[in-house]
Formats: sequence, structure tokens, C-alpha cells
Amino acid sequence: MFAVIETGGKQARVQVGDVVGIERVAGDAGAPIVFDRVLLLGREGAVTVGSPTVAGASVRGSVVEQDREKKIFIRTYKRRENASRRSQGHRQHVTRVRIEAIEG
Repeated sequence: MFAVIETGGKQARVQVGDVVGIERVAGDAGAPIVFDRVLLLGREGAVTVGSPTVAGASVRGSVVEQDREKKIFIRTYKRRENASRRSQGHRQHVTRVRIEAIEG
């Protein structure tokens, strides 16, 4: 069984036992978290698609850790201008969640 959930403006395909990185959500390690915006449920041979969400479906999980993603580098360059060559780095905050149950 799998589900497609929406959180933080992004979608993720999850199964029981997966560890998923999502946008930062408040909570310490071990805290329970419930995703009620389930867009799609897949069972053995059957798929339920919501419009926009599947009624009565939810995904339960627990917070594994609060972390930051790998650093990405942003470089800006305009030719013929020495002052417009800039570099900047960014690390996105992320919450790792272990999926425990898919209900619905």
C-alpha cells in the first residue's frame, strides 16, 4: 500500500517504513505527526484518486530528526561587469519523518 501526500507545497510518495524528508515541521524526535492531505491511495490492484484529497484518508508518522539539506550554490554572473559576479550558498531546513501507518 502506498499514498501520495502533500506537505509544505510539495508532494511525496510514501509507504509504511519509509523515511521521508519534508519541509521543516515543528516537533522533536519521536513526536507523532499526521498528514491528512492525502491525494492518492494505492492498494493491491486498486487506486483511489482524490478530488483534491481522498476523504477519510490519513498517514501517520513520527519525527526522526530535524536536519538541513546538502548545501547548494547560487552563482550570478553578468558579462562585462566585474561587480556582478556573486556566489551564495543555501541549506534548506528539513524534517525527516518515518511513516508508520496509512489509513483510509
